[in-house]
Amino acid sequence: MATKVQMPKLSDTMTEGVILKWRYKEGDKVKQGDVLVEIESDKADMELEAYDSGILRKIFVAEGGKAPIGAPIAIIAGADEDITAMMQSGPAASATTESPKAAVPAAAAPQAHAAAAPVQPSATGRVKASPLARRLASENKVDIGRIPGSGPLGRVVRKDVEAAVAHGTFSAAPPFKPAVRKPTQDVPLSPIRKTIAKKMAESKQTVPHFQVTMEVDMEPCMAFRDQINSLGDVKIGFTDILLKACGFTLARHPQVNATYLGESMRQHGDVHISVAVALEDGLVTPVVRHCDQKTIEDINRELRDLVERARIRKLKPEEYAGGTFTVSNLGMFGVSQFVAIITPPEGAILAVGSIVEKPVVKKGVVVVGHTMNMTLSADHRIIDGAVAARFMQDLTRILENPAILLFRA
Repeated sequence: MATKVQMPKLSDTMTEGVILKWRYKEGDKVKQGDVLVEIESDKADMELEAYDSGILRKIFVAEGGKAPIGAPIAIIAGADEDITAMMQSGPAASATTESPKAAVPAAAAPQAHAAAAPVQPSATGRVKASPLARRLASENKVDIGRIPGSGPLGRVVRKDVEAAVAHGTFSAAPPFKPAVRKPTQDVPLSPIRKTIAKKMAESKQTVPHFQVTMEVDMEPCMAFRDQINSLGDVKIGFTDILLKACGFTLARHPQVNATYLGESMRQHGDVHISVAVALEDGLVTPVVRHCDQKTIEDINRELRDLVERARIRKLKPEEYAGGTFTVSNLGMFGVSQFVAIITPPEGAILAVGSIVEKPVVKKGVVVVGHTMNMTLSADHRIIDGAVAARFMQDLTRILENPAILLFRA
């Protein structure tokens, strides 16, 4: 029986998808469960499996093309089966295809690699590359933006990265060059950028934000981390401790771990913390679940895995949905303090700055200390100033006495 393959809904906010790569061409036999096509959603790159076996009779949307959710992208049918009716229904009118770019052949020798021009980014500024190529490049610390692509539309594929790794090229940062003035141009938004624009605008327009900032003495937390890292192979970071501390505190402040519902508020029984992860063309927020119940080591292990797969766009839809609170940490960029926008339906978000060395007064004596600023943005419809202040007081107390985190929340 003929089957119409439709663009799937891969996230709650997805409205359209981009065809990254067809694994089969028209006329090929496919089996149920085979990976048929790679699709870019607004959150991640996903593989779509064939629901039925048969012949890939028709591809409606070419690589680089877009289609809205539910639009037909292909037909799988028997070799002699009549698909005239399905062909007449055709793809959605809004399905579009990017203008193809000439593919850059992969180099065969180290000398050729050195002279080859790197692949050009797409109109969205994102280098065209397969998810596997991105993962290999990340694992081998190779700059994927400098690797010539031999795939469709100049896309970087696995063999391109493997060749670069084998020849030892493209791992160093490119030499500094003066900025070249470019003409003014309108750059199309990527799917993920469109989603961010829509959700952030809606948040600022509908959610009454207010902020509470506190400074934390990080000396005890730094000593705590160093002590843990000296005991085993796992090396934890401050974000791991921060997530555990937030989980511990949120379990005691259900009004902050809450969602506005119009006529009521939902105080979540579980503490699921979203973590902002920067990508080339936006950000995603994978969720570490039950942060109040997990050990710091568990959080470290889970967060590393989520961040790694987020950066190569291989998260599953359920891994970036269902957060009850968000942490955004820009400390690694030297940002001392900032204000973050709440991600609905969550009721609050914590913005974390860098640890700064500066003079502090302790017991009447000026000494060198290490402090960190945290700013909580809260939804004033369900969280009052005093509630936010008490939450921040407790969070600060825990970070300044981190041994508390060794006990159950």
